[in-house]
Amino acid sequence: MRPSFRLATAALAALFLSGCVPDQAMIDAGLAKPPEPKIEQGVYVSSMDGRFTLPAVPVEKVPPEFQRQTVYYPTDQAPGTIIIDTAARHLYLVTGKNMALRYGISVGKAGFEWSGEALITNRKEWPTWTPPPEMIDRKPELEKWKDGQPGGLENPLGARALYLTTNGIDYGYRIHGTPEWFSIGRNASSGCIRMINQDVIDLYARVQDGAKVIVLNRDGSIPTKLTLPPPAPKKPKPAATPAPVPAAMPAFKPGLTGVPPALIVPPPATTN
Repeated sequence: MRPSFRLATAALAALFLSGCVPDQAMIDAGLAKPPEPKIEQGVYVSSMDGRFTLPAVPVEKVPPEFQRQTVYYPTDQAPGTIIIDTAARHLYLVTGKNMALRYGISVGKAGFEWSGEALITNRKEWPTWTPPPEMIDRKPELEKWKDGQPGGLENPLGARALYLTTNGIDYGYRIHGTPEWFSIGRNASSGCIRMINQDVIDLYARVQDGAKVIVLNRDGSIPTKLTLPPPAPKKPKPAATPAPVPAAMPAFKPGLTGVPPALIVPPPATTN
């Protein structure tokens, strides 16, 4: 047996006996396999959260790839970092060396995609949702919530919201829950990252203010700058309708209409 082979075999045996995550170099060399994903069981049941009863999610209707699970995830990012793969609709919370918790998400629709780095600068339970003016322009029925929709089971922000800023600027992006669990795995939002309510509660409990968030480029690469969607074109204001101009009254011209018969003096009578 060649020494190099014996060393590799010994290293592999020690690795498995120790229960450690295999090194990426060993996986690349074919000497080890990455750990299999492990779906967390019983996490989408109904439960009380504050004053609200969180409905159960029919887990059989959620594709396995979008259920919460522990996965092997090679990265040099520190534990506690959130990495969002919008193309795959996955959110990763780095938990250790090459390991992460993976959650299914819903991301921005066409025209609402963005990428870059941000920080979590605020977190709220059962947050108030205030639609931005441009959303109200697109959906006038939201005008009733222009001053904010109170938190609750029907609130679009769901059970938790993590507020993101880049270079101290809030561009309106959030990681938040949603009552529309069936939208997970789709491009359905206006740029925010949606999660199943049970998942966003779990994420909220694991991260702190100041945590780094990386939204990958569409091709999966690490962004080097913030890339925002183009601003939506403003709806043209309807042209003002000119006030009607009343028709001019015709001028009275006695010479053309004649003298009324009653005013005509009859000629004097003649005698024979």
